[in-house]
Amino acid sequence: MERKTCMILALDVSDREEALEIAEAVSEFVDAIKVGYPLVLATGLGIIRELAEFAPVIADFKVADIPNTNRLICEQVFEAGADAVIVHGFTGRDSLDACIEVASEYRRDVFVVSEMSHPGGAEFLQPAGEAIARMAAEAGAFGLVAPATRPERVKIIRKIVGDKLTIISPGVGTQGGKASDVIAAGADWVIVGRSIYKAESPKEAARKIAAEIEAEIRGEN
Repeated sequence: MERKTCMILALDVSDREEALEIAEAVSEFVDAIKVGYPLVLATGLGIIRELAEFAPVIADFKVADIPNTNRLICEQVFEAGADAVIVHGFTGRDSLDACIEVASEYRRDVFVVSEMSHPGGAEFLQPAGEAIARMAAEAGAFGLVAPATRPERVKIIRKIVGDKLTIISPGVGTQGGKASDVIAAGADWVIVGRSIYKAESPKEAARKIAAEIEAEIRGEN
C-alpha cells in the first residue's frame, strides 16, 4: 500500500450507499479501507470491488478455521477484489499456511491478529500474542494486527518480528488509542473507525485526524 497518512479506515457500517459515500469522501486521506462482516453480510461480497475503486481493501474476516476452510474463504476474498485478508493465528501453523499459500497465488497479503484492541483481548489472546507473532514471521505473513490501545504490547511485538512484518494497529480514536504512541512503539499504520464514519462529516473528520496523525508523528503535538 502506498503510504498517505499512516491511516486505515475501519468501515463498520452496514448500508451499501453509506459505505460508498464515506469511502469516496475520505479516499484522499486514507491508505486503505478495512471491511468486516457487518458490511459484507449486509451487502454481499461485491461491496469489496466497489470500495476498491477508492482505496485498497483489507477484508477483516479474522479467518479462524481448519486449513481447507481457510483456503476456501481466502479464495473468495481475493476473487472479490480484496488486497489483503486478516486472519487469526491461534488455529495453528497449518491453518495459517493455507491462508498464506492462497494469498501468494493471488499476489495478495495476509495480516495475522496477534492481539485485539478491546479489553477482553488481553484475557486469552495476549498470552499467546508473542508466539503468534513469531509464527507469522516464520510463515511469511505480510503483517500483524496489534492493539493501539496497548502500545507497550506493540513495542514487544515489534522487537520480536523486527522489520519482517508490517504492523497495523486498531483502536485509535473512540477506543482511546493514540496514533503517536503506537507509531512510536512500532506500528506502521493506525486503524480508525467510529471517529470517522460516525462523524457528521466523515470527510472533515478524516481530514482532521490525518492532520493530527501527521503532526503527532512530526512531534508538533
